[in-house]
Amino acid sequence: MQRLILATRNANKVTELRAILAGAGLDVELVGADAYPEVPDVKETGVTFAENALLKAHALARATGHPAVADDSGLCVDVLNGAPGIFSARWAGRHGDDKANLDLLLAQLADIADEHRGAHFACAAALALPDGTERVVEGRLRGTLRHTPSGSNGFGYDPILQPLGETRTCAELTPAEKNAISHRGEAFRGLVPVVRELLG
Repeated sequence: MQRLILATRNANKVTELRAILAGAGLDVELVGADAYPEVPDVKETGVTFAENALLKAHALARATGHPAVADDSGLCVDVLNGAPGIFSARWAGRHGDDKANLDLLLAQLADIADEHRGAHFACAAALALPDGTERVVEGRLRGTLRHTPSGSNGFGYDPILQPLGETRTCAELTPAEKNAISHRGEAFRGLVPVVRELLG
């Protein structure tokens, strides 16, 4: 069985991709980066989601000798010309401070009317082989931004993005509902034919 490594230490991401691959009938052994604790995390120095995903996937594939998948994602706000984008996790200056990032973004959009609060979550998922072969698939979840956070599921900007056609925010959806429409789910599902092509 072919081993495939997902460049994350987040067990939920591994579970999500494992279910997608199994549902497609692909016979691969998916493990997270924590199976290789000696491999250091890669600095995300790219200027697009795809570049960051490729950096991580190639680094892991080179270090382990196994095919690797990595993803990078963020929130892109229409009136901010796509920002925070690749800076989503550190928009307020400190990496991973969800509350500070959310508060700053809401303050920046305070005077923006509902009809101009369009935004989308974007995700790039990359597959890299040890020989340098690479593929990238992208997913999007379009919606509008609420004025105040709502819901306790999810993380990051989930409490303010209301997907198109929904009355709830991403943070008010169940994990299963969110996975079915999410940008990451779409990108991961898009990897299925790529995995089938490259890993047989």
